[in-house]
Amino acid sequence: MSPVTHTKLTGAAIVANLIGQILIIGTGGAVRLTGSGLGCSTWPQCEPGQFAPVFHEAATYHPFVEFGNRTMSGVLVAISAAVVLLVFTQERAGVTPVRDRGFRRLALVPLIGVLVQAVVGGITVLIELHPVIVGSHFLLSAALVWVSTVLLLRWREGDGAPVSVVAPAVRVLGRVLAVLAGLVVVLGVVVTGAGPHSGDDEVGYRFAVDPLLVTRLHSGTVWVFVSVLALLLVALYRARPQADLPDGAAALVTARRRGWVLVAVTALQGGIGYYQYFNGLPELAVGMHLVGSALLIVATTVAVFGLRVRSAHPGGVGGPEPAQAGGAGRLQGQ
Repeated sequence: MSPVTHTKLTGAAIVANLIGQILIIGTGGAVRLTGSGLGCSTWPQCEPGQFAPVFHEAATYHPFVEFGNRTMSGVLVAISAAVVLLVFTQERAGVTPVRDRGFRRLALVPLIGVLVQAVVGGITVLIELHPVIVGSHFLLSAALVWVSTVLLLRWREGDGAPVSVVAPAVRVLGRVLAVLAGLVVVLGVVVTGAGPHSGDDEVGYRFAVDPLLVTRLHSGTVWVFVSVLALLLVALYRARPQADLPDGAAALVTARRRGWVLVAVTALQGGIGYYQYFNGLPELAVGMHLVGSALLIVATTVAVFGLRVRSAHPGGVGGPEPAQAGGAGRLQGQ
């Protein structure tokens, strides 16, 4: 395999990993919203003595929905394993420069996380969908979406030291925004765990909290997030290119563009949230909101990473230099 082909395959695998991490949130949501959480009564088999569900006249769709989600987990294991294999064989394939140890360690995280997710998913079935375990199952997926986004962003830049595109105070706003995004997602899990969608028609464990109160807390945190995002955009438009950063003007334009993408994702997610709240939590809207939370994580991560750049080589000055053949060095504009 040529170095260029190896690099292209690595990039494709990293992108596929991120897409898969988002899709599995969608398939997991489908399991929950169709009441298929116990469609397979045990784990790792679907039923005692059979690995996959068997179609017969009395069969319902629930086992197939649950097994479909398990199958998606297997696909993710294969993709994340491919990422690890490709990243760790760069030197053998003749790719230059070989990515640093920190990047290679980061490439391991999705594979480890997916394997842990499979075990947590089995536990949710074995303890009959307790909301704490179901919630942790989703939060782990959310964390994997974040890690996979970071991995993709790091793939498209070099291994040099990060150099700020903006003043330190603006980067602080970005960090606050990231923390608020995490809090919004966590509170969203609590809201779902207090609501009607337990994942099974007969098992209805719920968080012992006031659903209305926690929903208002979730909504309030979203509005704080929106306020900080507005402040960040204002700061970005008032900022001037850093004097010590080559192509600082282009990097600043990219940071602003990423901020507006986050505004669009936030507006869409907020609209879906209010729609489901005022319309009795219809399953399709709740499912869209779950996937939207993954997109919010991606957009927030991309926006925060846009506040700094990395050079192609360790010790270099930050800027849009090509890091690897085939596109690893395509920096902030993508």
